[in-house]
Amino acid sequence: MSLAASKRYRAFLPLVLVGLFPTTGLADELNPADTAWLLTSTVLVLFMTIPGLALFYGGLVRSKNVLSVLMQCFAITCLVSILWLLFVYGLAFGDGGSLNRWVGGFDKVMLAGVTRDSLNGTIPETVFSMFQLTFAIITPALIVGAFAERMKFSAMLWFSALWLILVYAPITHWVWGGGWLQDMGLLDFAGGTVVHVNAGAAALVAALVLGPRKGFGKVAMAPHNMTMTLAGAAMLWVGWFGFNAGSALAANGDAGMAMLVTHISAAAGSLAWMTMEWVRHGKPSVLGIVTGMVAGLGTITPASGYVGPASALIIGLSAGVICYTCTSFIKNTLEIDDSLDVFPVHGIGGIFGTLMAGVFVAMLGGAGLAEGMTIGSQVRVQLVGVIATFLYCGILSWIILRLIDATIGLRVTGEQETEGLDIVLHDEVGYNL
Repeated sequence: MSLAASKRYRAFLPLVLVGLFPTTGLADELNPADTAWLLTSTVLVLFMTIPGLALFYGGLVRSKNVLSVLMQCFAITCLVSILWLLFVYGLAFGDGGSLNRWVGGFDKVMLAGVTRDSLNGTIPETVFSMFQLTFAIITPALIVGAFAERMKFSAMLWFSALWLILVYAPITHWVWGGGWLQDMGLLDFAGGTVVHVNAGAAALVAALVLGPRKGFGKVAMAPHNMTMTLAGAAMLWVGWFGFNAGSALAANGDAGMAMLVTHISAAAGSLAWMTMEWVRHGKPSVLGIVTGMVAGLGTITPASGYVGPASALIIGLSAGVICYTCTSFIKNTLEIDDSLDVFPVHGIGGIFGTLMAGVFVAMLGGAGLAEGMTIGSQVRVQLVGVIATFLYCGILSWIILRLIDATIGLRVTGEQETEGLDIVLHDEVGYNL
């Protein structure tokens, strides 16, 4: 071989090796497969809120309030999207400078620096921002279930905006944006603390501050359209694959395992809740099986990228039993009117799932366990994450609600509540029969 040919060969060899081993590409190199999966996941998560959650909640309220719930979910989607663009994305994922352990900054105002070519890992930052936006949308939308049928629309808008800025953004930064809980090694793959404990704590506080609906515990308040609720539940189940598997931020084995365990936990939670109800009341209900599904989905969320199928089965079955028991206790024993059971399903499920992520990962040596962590140390970190999220969210939510009540008021009047929020607040009715 001539000297010139040898040089050409040596120059060409690295290109050949890169072609043989494509996974050794640079970390900040665009990956089309990852990008395609995140684009798909983003659509799925938005699909969870509208129409999924909107229909799920809409069917659970009385017919005179169905439009109010649909309107709230739709309006939250729009409001959060604009606030995210203005500055909330930066508060959650930006650089907070000296305060970076606690909150991001204003370096991403109007999505500054988020261009066609900017990357977050292997995906465009535009896709990452949009994906995270869908989480920011569904979290305050979940809280709607706690004050359904009695909060003013204007109060709901103010609460959702302030809560997003003061509660959701900082906690997201703590867990996923480089904050103190992430530094501690908290395991929260897809939102056990950020979404479910957060929404659950706010829901409990909202139910306590607003007080029960007129006639709660005395007048039947059965769901008006279980067909609508079942359709919404099915959309939530499908959309949750984007929620959990998309949180891998890549088309890889973590995403595949997250999808598998998400499905197993949902199925197990459904059957466990249905069985509990069947034993207690003699008949299984559609409401029970779909609520058990949501409990299974919410509970597996923080652990979804870290645990295997057997762990998912245990988590799902446990979620169905625990969340069913807590729902009955909160409504019947404590007589707290969390209208659509947000705290016992999402709050309790998020707490249990976050703790179980630490238990199963540490016991089985699963993916995500930090070096040097033991089962005791990992569970302590998980517990710190749960307590910090619950207390911060609970206190700030109480302050926000009291501030709104002192200014524009939180509740509609008793007469308006009797007439129904659809006609009172929106001058429309859900059904013209």
